Amino acid sequence: MAAAKMPKWKKSPPELQQLFVSLVPAAPGVQHKKMFGYPAFFVNGNMAAGLFGDDVILKLAEKDRAAIQKTGAAPFEPTPGRVMREYVTVPRKMHCDPGALATWMEKAREYAASLPPKKKA
Repeated sequence: MAAAKMPKWKKSPPELQQLFVSLVPAAPGVQHKKMFGYPAFFVNGNMAAGLFGDDVILKLAEKDRAAIQKTGAAPFEPTPGRVMREYVTVPRKMHCDPGALATWMEKAREYAASLPPKKKA
């Protein structure tokens, strides 16, 4: 049985990268890192949000995932058939509404901060 071929991932547009970085909450414990080679932010070692190609992805509590899905958000699937639990892809229309996106990024920060800190390997 052949191993599944990894898809080729494209870079996030510079303007989306700038928007994302400008909206990362300035709060204690927030760290800028990369995930999958894309800009992301973490709290206590837990990823809160990041970019993936043309998309913004957020890690949210169950109630917040249910709420944002009403706006058109979808479960995050970095490769077909592999959904990342607790993560959603925000609707692209939200990229044009920095206030709404900032609110959801703060909810992602709050959720990541509520999780136990990740242990370093």
